[in-house]
Amino acid sequence: MQDFQKKYCHSLTEYSRRITNQVKIGDLYLGSDYPIRVQSMTTVDTMDTLGSVEQSIRMIESGCELVRITAPSVKEAQNLENIKNELRRRGYNTPLVADIHFTPNAAELAARIVEKVRINPGNYADKKRFEVIDYTEESYQVELERIRERFMPLVKICKEYGTAMRIGTNHGSLSDRILSRYGDTPLGMVESALEFLRICEDENYFNIVISMKSSNPQVMVQAYRLLVQRLEGEKLKPYPLHLGVTEAGEGEDGRIKSSMGIGTLLEDGLGDTVRVSLTEDPEFEAPVARSLITKSADLREKESFEIKKNNSAFRTHNSELIEVSPINPYSYSRRETFEVGNFGALNVPRVIADFSKIEVESHDDLKPIGHFYLPLPDKWRMNDLGADYIYSGKKSVPFMLPNGLKEILDYDVWLTQSDLQNKLPLFTVEEFFNPAKQLHQTINFVEVSLDELTPAFVEHVKEYKNTVIIAKAKNAAAMVELRSFYFQVLKFSIKNPVILSKDYEAISESDFQLFAATDFGGVLIEGFGDGIMIGLPDLADKNEKLERLKTVNSTSFGILQAARTRMSKTEYISCPSCGRTLFDLQETTAMIRKRTDHLKGVKIGIMGCIVNGPGEMADADYGYVGIGKDKIALYRGQTVMKKSVHADNAVDELIELIKEDGRWFEQEVLEYAE
Repeated sequence: MQDFQKKYCHSLTEYSRRITNQVKIGDLYLGSDYPIRVQSMTTVDTMDTLGSVEQSIRMIESGCELVRITAPSVKEAQNLENIKNELRRRGYNTPLVADIHFTPNAAELAARIVEKVRINPGNYADKKRFEVIDYTEESYQVELERIRERFMPLVKICKEYGTAMRIGTNHGSLSDRILSRYGDTPLGMVESALEFLRICEDENYFNIVISMKSSNPQVMVQAYRLLVQRLEGEKLKPYPLHLGVTEAGEGEDGRIKSSMGIGTLLEDGLGDTVRVSLTEDPEFEAPVARSLITKSADLREKESFEIKKNNSAFRTHNSELIEVSPINPYSYSRRETFEVGNFGALNVPRVIADFSKIEVESHDDLKPIGHFYLPLPDKWRMNDLGADYIYSGKKSVPFMLPNGLKEILDYDVWLTQSDLQNKLPLFTVEEFFNPAKQLHQTINFVEVSLDELTPAFVEHVKEYKNTVIIAKAKNAAAMVELRSFYFQVLKFSIKNPVILSKDYEAISESDFQLFAATDFGGVLIEGFGDGIMIGLPDLADKNEKLERLKTVNSTSFGILQAARTRMSKTEYISCPSCGRTLFDLQETTAMIRKRTDHLKGVKIGIMGCIVNGPGEMADADYGYVGIGKDKIALYRGQTVMKKSVHADNAVDELIELIKEDGRWFEQEVLEYAE
């Protein structure tokens, strides 16, 4: 791939927000001349006017600058006028966005009422039957003409009424036509949007925002980057981007997946409006989006400005100004390394628990990292989130650790131990250069910051095939620093495994999850990283430290899972609910999770309506989809297996389906794990 084809942002090491068109949405402007906007979507039935208004107000007061409302048919589109009028009567002028699937008539009506319409090119003019079609060039052009005829009335209405449009591609709802020609790929997602965009440009209609959503952060990031490159390559307008990870889920998992996708792109300077899709009430989404924007864009912009103000080009430590990625940014390929112990090569990334600020005094101190001691049989047990290594720093653990958990100590402390075989040394760069150093026969660790990654160190470390590098990020822009480290590793052909590491201040649990997922996830989805080690803040109370360590450990495994580099638990792909939802999504998700969260590596999609399934849960092994009041369809992959199952029996039937495939096992009750 040529260099110009890899370029998708101004710089990979210097923050610079992408320059875009400015889009007018009512009285709100969106684009690079304005702050990154926050939005969300109502979950109340659109025909419930007062309910929609009250929820919209809660969303607005939580920070939403745009409110999206579903309009699955003409009657809901008509009722948008009642909702809008009541909001305006109460003094709220926030622009409304009509969300359209399958029904062009509803879109054409809504475009005359609200300030913006969102269409999905995968189902606006196409029906999805999961058919593979062999198109000739001539027959494909006939299909494009059909789309033009179906889409043109909406374009003309939007031009006439000054209505903005979002062309929102979703990974899971690509049309049969696109899938037949481009496959289930980021390229297919991009081309799906460009087909509609070219029609708009032919009609001189440019008041457009674009999105490339997926429940898989890796696919989502690749698609947005490719979209930017293709817009530039085809000399199309630089349209603003709406960022989001669709069907991210709830709680910790939803926050980690969202920030891995959204935060990574914001760090690249991409993105003009953000929606975080959580299976929670929509007013909880805006604060999460705002935290991501503050961390990834506002902080980077401020940091860059302060350094540039002093007449110095912004650099992350000693990194070069890199404009073109040395890897293919549109597909995943894990960095090639040799194997050191169980690091690198084909091994999954490892989790190192940092106990350097906690004195380990009893077996119970290891519970937060998934290792549990059973006094009566005098045995250790480990759950699915059991850390692989423990870094003790200056003070060794005073008892024998369970099999499978190894201890790392600072080099000077390691030298004083009686058991140098079962404990492992961590070197500083200075210690590592010492010609008189004593090495462990199998695994050694050396902590290196970006500015210590000198040519002299590179040549030295290459001589040691039993050494793992710990890349220590010290900058607030940790993703960029770690990515710069990665590029230097590639440049110097270093094959040693590399652990990603950073210490965090005492911030809220939610912000920690968001920031860590951005910092580490952004490079993991690019193929870099053979493990994670996250440092704790220096808290005063030991119990508070242990509680934070539990969060750090869970987040570490969650980041690896969201990056698809290590599957350690059940994954739920659940939509955020909307006015189309046919059951209580939050309650149902909690019920399914309660009965299936021990099925390591199984992916279950939970979709509120047929619009969001089965296509939207393309990544899932099994699907639970509402198709009518109290009626559920159950899927294996994208194939419906059981139709019209009553909601009272649907979870049991889902479990039976999993059992039929031999993927079910009974959950072992571990009382000590509480």
